[in-house]
Amino acid sequence: MTALELQQKSVLYRKNILKYIYGAKAGHTGGSLSCIDILNVLYNYTLNVSPENFTSPDRDRYIQSKGHTVEALFVVLADKGFFPESDLETLCQYKSHYIGHPTRKVNGVEQNTGALGHGLPLSVGTALAAKMDERDYRVFTLLGDGELPEGSNWEAALTASHYKLDNLCAIIDHNKLQITASTKEVCDTNPIDDKFESFGWAVRHVDGHDVAALKEAFDAMPFEPNKPSLIIAHTIKGKGVSYMENVLKWHHGVPSEAQYHEAIEELDAVMATL
Repeated sequence: MTALELQQKSVLYRKNILKYIYGAKAGHTGGSLSCIDILNVLYNYTLNVSPENFTSPDRDRYIQSKGHTVEALFVVLADKGFFPESDLETLCQYKSHYIGHPTRKVNGVEQNTGALGHGLPLSVGTALAAKMDERDYRVFTLLGDGELPEGSNWEAALTASHYKLDNLCAIIDHNKLQITASTKEVCDTNPIDDKFESFGWAVRHVDGHDVAALKEAFDAMPFEPNKPSLIIAHTIKGKGVSYMENVLKWHHGVPSEAQYHEAIEELDAVMATL
């Protein structure tokens, strides 16, 4: 996809995130909107994965560590044909597989996630398996900046460097807000780049809403031979809806009817300019 096509796709995805969260009256709105451009570029440009090759041992793997923003993942998987989009009308309903975190009961989901700090360790093991099996697939994982204080992340980071997993790319959705306050107030993990570099990773910063910059960063993987790659994607929580942007309550806020229509009108206006 071209950069313009990806920008248009991001607007569509944002509208669908809001549509299904509004319909379910539940969901993690702000973080889904902050990470959707990253998922868009991964699934529409970077990843070698599709409904047709999902059982192939040579497919690329994507593991969403920040599982609470599953709405972003669901709308992308539906768009890619892993399941009918109409399935999302059951989001968060009784007996639906489309719950508030990724589950392998949903086609296209690699791993159950949700407990923070699990995605990177799972991804390290998966990338190590590729090396041991002499396969060329790559492993990508999306972390929230609010989960970085989990110790399992740093054990995994050390292990990834030790085994020279240059087939691994971790992306941090660095929107700088978490459920109760800013990440700096709750547990400041800055400087993130220096910490990961000291653990033996190659690190790049990128605007997490610039699809062209994201394409370029993913194309450059691995950033250095024999080193795992880290992308610190600087994002805005609630990106695309003015009254949600950088507002803490939208971590898991659900728009009212009036707010929903206001958000859709904003996004339609953006689409009209593309």
